[in-house]
Amino acid sequence: MGLSRRTVILGMTGLAVSACTTVENEPPRSTTTPPPTTAAMKSVVNTKLTSKARGREVTVITMAPDGHNPDDLPKCVALHGRGEDASWMVRLDVQKSLTQVVRAGVKPFAVVAVDGGPETYWVDGKPGDNPQKMLLEELGPIQAAFGISMGAFGALRFARTRKDLKAVVAISPALFRDWPTAKSKRVFADQAHWEANEPLRHTNDLAGVPLGVWCGAGDTFITVAKALINQTNPAKSVITPGGHTADYWKPIMPEVLTFIGERISATA
Repeated sequence: MGLSRRTVILGMTGLAVSACTTVENEPPRSTTTPPPTTAAMKSVVNTKLTSKARGREVTVITMAPDGHNPDDLPKCVALHGRGEDASWMVRLDVQKSLTQVVRAGVKPFAVVAVDGGPETYWVDGKPGDNPQKMLLEELGPIQAAFGISMGAFGALRFARTRKDLKAVVAISPALFRDWPTAKSKRVFADQAHWEANEPLRHTNDLAGVPLGVWCGAGDTFITVAKALINQTNPAKSVITPGGHTADYWKPIMPEVLTFIGERISATA
């Protein structure tokens, strides 16, 4: 039996409605890459600080474990070695190690790396340039500190003033047992200036500070590192094979950050 005109029109209308419904229910198509999450964008934050203490603009890099906003976390300042800057800590995989230890159960905290000058030893060696004052007055609340090589000198100097720090770590500490050696660095104004800042001459000021010391057995500073350990009786001291290189510093970073993380959020 043939189809009537009315039946054909109704059939075509039904097909049209069905087609429209199918198009409306399809997910939108996009060829663009979804933006990163807020947490991912905030894992490493690079900012500029106009430092009156240093008389210049400096870079500040704040690193947080993945999935955490650094603004909500306690802070540990990280002091770079000689000839380096704040970005050195990123190259040493500090953020990756921080994420690793937090995922392993350490309470989250942030690490703040800042430019201290390539050869300042983090002291006021040049007129108008005072990295210690910057650390004390311009970075905001800091609860812990660690430094590598020249940065260890700076972290220990910082701890003498900030005895309330929850943790301090000296890694491969570039310290000096005599004035001729210190003088050769061309950093200190004179012997009195060196003596006023040298950590090995003020170890009593570190009494009560939760201190950790790490150094490679083949490091050029192993002798002074052992002297620091003997004079301070630190909460933790670790001497393992290695030299004064990134090949030593990168593998120990999770252990260092665990030491800090276990203390930085302590209330007592």
